[in-house]
Amino acid sequence: MDRLEAMAFLLDALEAGSFSAAARRLGVPVATLTRRIDQLEQVTGATLLIRTTRRLVLTDAGQRYVEGARRIVAEVRDMEREAAGEFIEPTGRLVVSAPRMFGRLHVQPVIHEFLRRHAAISVVLHLSDSNVDLAAGAADLAVRIGVLPDSSLIATHLGRMRIVTVASPALLDRHGEPHHPEDLAGMPGVVFDMPPSDRLAHAPGRSRGQDPGPRVGTRLIVTGAEAAVDAAVAGVGVVRLLHYQAAQALADGRLRLVLEAFEPEPAPVHVLHAPLAQLPQKTRYFIDVASARIRASVQALGQTTQHTACEN
Repeated sequence: MDRLEAMAFLLDALEAGSFSAAARRLGVPVATLTRRIDQLEQVTGATLLIRTTRRLVLTDAGQRYVEGARRIVAEVRDMEREAAGEFIEPTGRLVVSAPRMFGRLHVQPVIHEFLRRHAAISVVLHLSDSNVDLAAGAADLAVRIGVLPDSSLIATHLGRMRIVTVASPALLDRHGEPHHPEDLAGMPGVVFDMPPSDRLAHAPGRSRGQDPGPRVGTRLIVTGAEAAVDAAVAGVGVVRLLHYQAAQALADGRLRLVLEAFEPEPAPVHVLHAPLAQLPQKTRYFIDVASARIRASVQALGQTTQHTACEN
């Protein structure tokens, strides 16, 4: 048994949430992944995972083992990068994770520029609204929007993104424009798979974690911000989302901002990486390029909003 490979499989399974999801991502049969982890449990003489129908749960022994496995896998990958010259020259493969829509609109153009500058580097862009496990080596870098939990990850702050409430002009003509969160109670709403999307306004002075106020009546539940924006444009209901997700529809007048005075605190935007003893040149170079470009994009969104508000 290749024990290092088995450790990596275990970390991949935990990050993916299931054996089948990890097997698809790795391109190996589920049986192969399962067998490697079974062999790992036989070698250690301990049960590392409890496998329910819905998720994988670490035992106490598994928790301790995984902490050590992460360090070992990270150290081996560092050794491989150093041997390949990645700490001297920007070369090799860079894996970048980003939210689906933000990644396509604001991270992928940065990658295009980065690839033009560095011919010896290839990039894998992983677009997902789920967080990858950077500590386990699932990606070299991740762009994340939202308050970061306490962790050992190294974060570079790129700006702040407004959380806005929007509706189509036609919907506002039918129901009237809300001037207070209480006015939402009689309006239809669109909800999607972003935690705050079904709570469409925060009263000023409320601290984080408190109830944000009344909800709209849910008329439609969708998967993804793009579908929520389309529904809002069609007049189905009011939707709450991150500003960049509705920026184009706001700019061309298909949607309008409402309840701006009751917006929650903007969400911070960061690029993250694991705390490595020595950062590969490819990662350092990308952070330099991405930080400036993404920070400018976030700032430009804020300026566009201010300009639109002045015009209205």
